[in-house]
Amino acid sequence: MRIADLHCDTLYKNVTENIPLNDKRNEVLFDTAPENRKLQCYAIWLPDTYTGAQAEQTVFTAAKRLESECKRLGIKLIKRGEPFKKEFESHTNTAFFTIENGKALNGKLENVKAFADLGVRMMTLTWNARNLIGDGADVENGQGLTAFGREVIPEMERRGMIVDISHAGEKLFWDVAEAAKKPFVASHSNAFSVTGHRRNLRDDQIKEIINRKGLFGLNFHNAFLNNDPEKASVNDVLCHAEHFLSLGGSDCLCFGSDFDGGTLPEGFQNSRVYDKIYTEFLRHNYEEELIRKIFYGNALNFFENFDNQ
Repeated sequence: MRIADLHCDTLYKNVTENIPLNDKRNEVLFDTAPENRKLQCYAIWLPDTYTGAQAEQTVFTAAKRLESECKRLGIKLIKRGEPFKKEFESHTNTAFFTIENGKALNGKLENVKAFADLGVRMMTLTWNARNLIGDGADVENGQGLTAFGREVIPEMERRGMIVDISHAGEKLFWDVAEAAKKPFVASHSNAFSVTGHRRNLRDDQIKEIINRKGLFGLNFHNAFLNNDPEKASVNDVLCHAEHFLSLGGSDCLCFGSDFDGGTLPEGFQNSRVYDKIYTEFLRHNYEEELIRKIFYGNALNFFENFDNQ
């Protein structure tokens, strides 16, 4: 199987709990069959309770840990300027380093370059609260991008760092859509029309990402899948996929599991669930070409071409 997963929090556990990336307690498992290919985006989550200085320092710590873990485990950590598709095809396991919460910048525009130099390929602008970039999904009557945030967007694009609007407040989303020159992504967000959670994307937001040729990643957190989280199942993944596809998202739909960071539905113990999801897509008469796009093709095309857009 080939798979690209836009988001997990396994690296946070590695850094804060000293749990190795290949520990059996993790929900992200490695592919071992030589014919398989997997890209895992490893996010370092930075809780809103962190100070800016804590968040900033944690990124530098996480960069060292991820580099060390990838070398130890034989994972290819893909950095900017490397031939992405070639590296994906040449290694069973590949990785991206990403940041969850732009609080990491600690108000310093120069940290965009510093983090890009560390290998950061993507960053969510916020988590759920307000930071110096803008307002997250939990902020009522959010004000969108700050003056600092309006400097951050073009600097991220200039440094080859992908803007990720998962966790963004609605006003922040539309400010980003106005400010961004390149496509942006929602690495781990589902459809609000299917599950009315504030973290999910409204239809007009989905259409904007499609028009911009961005990406959205299906999230397995139970409360984002079903209005009754205890009833969440693999069928809900299909329901969200169907909705994204009904709006024209066949070239943008991916996975952003939120493994090791969310609450998984029953039967979703770890990343082996992708086998079950693949089977369910086939059972619901998805064509194999479309399944391949969702599982890895859309992400590969986006990452391969991002710097040229």
